[in-house]
Amino acid sequence: MRSTGIVRKVDELGRIVIPKELRKNFTIDKKDPVEVFVEGDKIILRKYNSRCILCGSEQNIKEVLNTEICNKCVEEIQNM
Repeated sequence: MRSTGIVRKVDELGRIVIPKELRKNFTIDKKDPVEVFVEGDKIILRKYNSRCILCGSEQNIKEVLNTEICNKCVEEIQNM
């Protein structure tokens, strides 16, 4: 892990601002979902990408009955 040298304070509501340059580099736009992970004593933020709940694929995702499923798994289910 490399340091960016950027330090931000937590505001009164517990928020921090992700610097514009980092948001640009990681293509994080306003209102984009961001995942939060904990690894030991680290908090890790990652832009959220929809994944198929069955196979984990991030390609061709659609929402079916409030569940994210890829086209391939939908086809496999239909062919059962």
